[in-house]
Amino acid sequence: MPRGDGRLSHDLDPQRPGPQDACGVFGVWAPGEEVANLTYFGLYALQHRGQEAAGIAVSDGSGVVVYKDLGLVAQVFDEPTLASLRGHVAIGHARYSTTGGSTWENAQPTIRATSAGTTIALAHNGNLVNTAELQREVAERGLDSDGSTNDTSLVTMLLASRPDLSVEAAALEVLPQLRGAFSFVFMDESTLYAARDPHGVRPLVLGRLERGWVVASETAALDIVGASVVREVEPGELIAIDEDGLRSSRFAAPEPKGCLFEYVYIARPDATIAGRNVHSARVQIGRQLAKEHPVEADLVIPVPESGTPAAIGYAEESGITYGQGLMKNPYVGRTFIQPSQTLRQLGIRLKLNPLRENVRGKRLVVVDDSIVRGNTQRAIVRMLREAGALEVHVRISSPPVRWPCFYGIDFATRAELLANGLDNEGIRRSIGADTLGYVSLPGLIAATEQPKTRLCRACFDGEYPIELPAGNLIGKHVLEGVGRRVAAEASEPTAATTAALVATPSNHP
Repeated sequence: MPRGDGRLSHDLDPQRPGPQDACGVFGVWAPGEEVANLTYFGLYALQHRGQEAAGIAVSDGSGVVVYKDLGLVAQVFDEPTLASLRGHVAIGHARYSTTGGSTWENAQPTIRATSAGTTIALAHNGNLVNTAELQREVAERGLDSDGSTNDTSLVTMLLASRPDLSVEAAALEVLPQLRGAFSFVFMDESTLYAARDPHGVRPLVLGRLERGWVVASETAALDIVGASVVREVEPGELIAIDEDGLRSSRFAAPEPKGCLFEYVYIARPDATIAGRNVHSARVQIGRQLAKEHPVEADLVIPVPESGTPAAIGYAEESGITYGQGLMKNPYVGRTFIQPSQTLRQLGIRLKLNPLRENVRGKRLVVVDDSIVRGNTQRAIVRMLREAGALEVHVRISSPPVRWPCFYGIDFATRAELLANGLDNEGIRRSIGADTLGYVSLPGLIAATEQPKTRLCRACFDGEYPIELPAGNLIGKHVLEGVGRRVAAEASEPTAATTAALVATPSNHP
């Protein structure tokens, strides 16, 4: 277990997690550079996408070494560790678990050796929806498990199970079998690879160094290592980079469906997605919110930090003064110290505290990015009223989240989503606000400057662009034998199928 750093996170109160991010991936091919250090800083820039585990794989041409552990990037790696990871090609991963629990075995990159002597390491951002099908193939091939229970390890095993093919050729066979969202970076001893699913649900960008190439989940990670942005990795594209240069192959026709929630919450504000700066998009969402849900008030305040750009836009459009009403503890991160019940009861106060002088006697517009379970907003409204606010008007820079995501964001089950069981008035009463307004789906889409047909909007409208398995054979713990939601009307699986899919659940709740 890595040492704690005294920071606080949603782990402080496991009953009140918000939407948890997709993972962050980074890869670099750069002879003569300290690639492990570049990867460390790239992952540092992507830390917001995953805080459960971090790992780096590196090769000097003679073999691949992986170092990974549970914790934040800065907890897992120190200078001596990075100094020991020498080579010219590296990949890295910052994990939030979307398939498989938060265990060391499920930390990435995953690694697998082929019988031909090649070693493959792989890192994944996204979530596959045909994991059970891939598990059956792995079982039928008689491949040995490495103890992990995530979809990424299955892909690594399948890539390594074709020793008669090059890694590139094996990828062109395996990638078309995968369904769901995936932005991969992977490597062997000499080559860096990157691939993105045909829908391009999760972002992946290509950058150029003076002496090499970089791929990363977001442009901010390219900026931090001094790489210039070349372009996005295209949906359905496989890239290979080695001493012969960069090669591009197509394994599927592109059908772009980029994640709309990246613009709302996941991506850093300084990122650019599909040519659109995320901060600018969020400010525009705030302007749209002010048009759709005006109110008489004295002060517009954000829920920091994700609500800040939209609050700026709301204030600009409405003419209401923008200010700070909530202070965020700057050391909000991950802690390995279990809080007492007394501390847990303080809940959100350990992260946010009201600026009493700013909010006392004021009619407030409070701008936040989303409402999932409603616990955070309920606590914020209560805090602001206790601090003396006259009115609290909540404005949300995304439509109601009514559907779970199966493509790499862990919101909640549908039963836990507040908007699934209540209408807007019911939600307003539940969180205790004077008024509540969500930006409309058309308004949100317009702010991205992307056509509706090129965006995945499933968490808002229930239209899943990638077909989900029959019988709902899907879930975070599908490979652990728990969390499988099988529709009552689905036919019973055969005994052979059951044996392939169900792990012993004795060690799991």
